[in-house]
Amino acid sequence: MSGFFKSSIGRKVTMALSAFFLMFFLLQHFAINILSVFSPDTFNEVSHFMGTNPLIQYALQPVLLFGVIYHFVMGFILEFKNRSARVVSYAKNNGGANSTWVSRNMIYSGLFILIFLIIHFMDFWIPEINTKYIVGDMSGLHNGSFRYFHELQEKFVPIWRVALYCLGFVFLALHLLHGFNSAFQSVGANNKYTNGLKGFGKAYAILIPLGFIVIALFHHFNH
Repeated sequence: MSGFFKSSIGRKVTMALSAFFLMFFLLQHFAINILSVFSPDTFNEVSHFMGTNPLIQYALQPVLLFGVIYHFVMGFILEFKNRSARVVSYAKNNGGANSTWVSRNMIYSGLFILIFLIIHFMDFWIPEINTKYIVGDMSGLHNGSFRYFHELQEKFVPIWRVALYCLGFVFLALHLLHGFNSAFQSVGANNKYTNGLKGFGKAYAILIPLGFIVIALFHHFNH
């Protein structure tokens, strides 16, 4: 079994599984954040639950961090190996004729998303960890009311941050357009449902990042 995970196929399968996990988390993350557009009170309540529930904080959150780190590290490893293997094949074939621009540049979209994630962690996750575990304030309150909606709106006041987030989600969409289908291929999902999966993948890759852009713009213009 250990040999499987060290093989090229094994790496691709585990890479795909980490991608599925992160795409599920992204959907869940969007479902919570879109509440801030329609119901600030519900957003506050759900955010407080997610931020104080022991199972989420001490079990699922470390798994998420591991998934993020594993996905990016394995992605760079696979890209390095693929580029090394393509040196000979590119001498015989026109690589651009057999693949899309997005698939050939996953490393660059991945790098930008990684930088974007670091900024996102600095904006939200690190201050949250500091408030809860360094300051010791688990109440989630500010001036007698939940602070989550207010803090979210404050982050999207500067236009430069809004522009950065929008650009980050554009790169995320490009990354997902290829990554979604690639993940299904890696686990052998090539059957009568393939066309349906491709359609779902395209819709997911466009609508979820677009939804996050709408959230950022909404809070910027409705502060």
